[in-house]
Parts: sequence; C-alpha cells; structure tokens
Amino acid sequence: MRELAVFVLALVIASCGSGGGGAGAVSYKRDDWGHRPGPQGFTTVILDAGHGGKDSGAVSRTTGAQEKALALDTANRVRKKLGGKVKVVMMRRGDHFIDLDDRVDLASKRDGAILVSIHYNSGPSHLRGPETYWWRVDSHGLATRIQRALERAVPRPHDNRGQVRRRLRLTRNPNVPSVLVECGYLSNPAEARMCNSSGYRDKLASAIAGAILDQQRMGDSGTGALPKPINAPPSRPTDAPGS
Repeated sequence: MRELAVFVLALVIASCGSGGGGAGAVSYKRDDWGHRPGPQGFTTVILDAGHGGKDSGAVSRTTGAQEKALALDTANRVRKKLGGKVKVVMMRRGDHFIDLDDRVDLASKRDGAILVSIHYNSGPSHLRGPETYWWRVDSHGLATRIQRALERAVPRPHDNRGQVRRRLRLTRNPNVPSVLVECGYLSNPAEARMCNSSGYRDKLASAIAGAILDQQRMGDSGTGALPKPINAPPSRPTDAPGS
C-alpha cells in the first residue's frame, strides 16, 4: 500500500509540474525513480550515439559496417530533423569512447531533458527490425511512440522483440526519462544491407525525431496505461545478463 501511495503522489506532483506542452511549459524536473507520467513540454533532447572509439559495437558480416559509425550518423540525422524545435545535446560528436556511467552522469545533470540512446543490434540471424528499451514509468510513452513510428517506417517490423522493459544503465540509471533504441539487426544480412543505406537511416531518423516531437507536444496521450512502477536498484556492470 505504501508503494502505491508514493506512486499516486508522484503522479499528482508530475501532473502539476510537467506543464501543458509547447514553449511555455514548465521544465521537466529530474527524478531518481521516474515513477510518474511521461514528459510533455520538455526543452532538451540528449542524443547518445552508442559505442565509439575503441568500442565498435556490433559489426556486420555482410557489409562490414560498424555500429558506432551507423549510430553516430543516425543521431546526427535526428538532430537535424529536430530542426531547432528543442535544444539538442550530442553525447558525442566524433569517434571517441565514453564510459556508460559517464553518459549517465552527463544526462542526469540537465533539467527539462530526455535521453535517447541510438544503437544497432546483433543476435540470431533470423531477427530483424527495431526494438526500443525502457525502464522508468516516465519513459514508457516515449518508448511507445518511437517503437510505433519505427515499425511504420520499416518492412517486416515484427520479426523481433518490439518494445522491451529492461533495466540497463542507460534506461534505469539516468534521472531523466530515457530510452535506448536499437534501429535494426546488423546480424541479419538483408537488414544489414538496408542499414548501410544512407536513405534508409534517414528514414529511421525521421521516425525517431517525429516521435520525440509528438511526445513533447502531447505527453503520454494515446500511448496506453502507465506501467507498474518497479523499485529496482541502479544497473551495474556486474549485474547478471538480463537482470
């Protein structure tokens, strides 16, 4: 009962503080747990291109493309498509390595912000399509919007795990709404070839940017019921896989 009462109180506070969207909305304040509705009227988008430097991420056996390069290219395309409608902060602008905990710390210093981490996936060769990872309650609506937009943009969108609640360092640990987007599987030969196309990455970037702006304008409206809050500890490198 106490956990439910705390959750309800958080919803009431957030509904008063998150504003009605648009330029005049109150900045979306930081929160360690995120047991509240998703943001509306946020002022800053932090774009995190996954991996970088010594960490190449996934590498396609079909095209030789490295995840770190595709992720940075896609993040830059999202930045351009946001077109000055929000302030955009790039976690990295070049090919250099940033530790995951440092990424969390950098994102957690900003009020009125959301974090979108962009990646490309790897796994069994039959899997393909976008996946969106989230953990915080206040990130559910944004994850829903991004996953829906990507599924409209790609062929055969449902040959994957779709939208996944997973406690990762970039979904649990930041104290701002945060999602991690896997744009496609580099381990799937057909999808790897698509992801290697600048035109296809531009299509993915349009979908992500549009979903971000929809969330800024409408908050969680139309994204379904809020999920149950889970009081789990921060994610650590020593956690068992999938925990």
